[in-house]
This record gives sequence, C-alpha cells and structure tokens, in this order.
Amino acid sequence: QVQLVESGGGLVQPGGSLRLSCAASGSIFMINAMGWYRQAPGKERELVATITIGGRTNYADSVMGRFTISRDNAKNTVYLQMNSLKPEDTAVYFCNAHSPILDAWGQGTLVTVSS
Repeated sequence: QVQLVESGGGLVQPGGSLRLSCAASGSIFMINAMGWYRQAPGKERELVATITIGGRTNYADSVMGRFTISRDNAKNTVYLQMNSLKPEDTAVYFCNAHSPILDAWGQGTLVTVSS
C-alpha cells in the first residue's frame, strides 16, 4: 500500500500563492502517476493536475497557466505551485497516487482564498 500526506494549505488573499506538498511512502514502486484533485463545498471532486512517472503533466483548463505540478523522485514528493489564486480555487485539495493496481488518496488539505 501507499500512504500520502499532504501539507501546505492555508488562507491566502486573491492573487497570492501557495505551494502544496504530497509525500508518498510505502509501496511507492506501485505508482505510475500522481496528481492533485480538489473538492469545493457542495461540488464534486475534480481533477486539478497530474504528473506521470516520466514527467508528463496534465492540467484542468481552470488552472492552466497558474498552477504547476512537479515531483522530486528522490524525496518521493509531488508539489503543486499555485499562483494568481482566485476565490473559486477555495477547496480541499487531495493528493492521489495511481496505477492499474493502485488508487491511493491523502487526507486532504484546505486552501481558502479570501480577502
């Protein structure tokens, strides 16, 4: 199994920046891709960004050009750099690790964008 621990959430003003981190442990050899998803109050969980083991990235249209996903394989950690944050980015952000035999989730970290 894989365990994921997110950190870095908090309160930020519109236009500000935050960086989320997701540290993976356990059977990390099982991971093909990792990603970030978010769930706003009253809404379904949605994809934010993903990155494959080879470094290929994918972004939701709503965050393209503002968010950047990256990974440090030596630290088994994935990051989400979030710039130009908007109130509509407010959500609980979840880290995910995925493969044909794996679908692991972190506990989530709250990001609130408000003045």
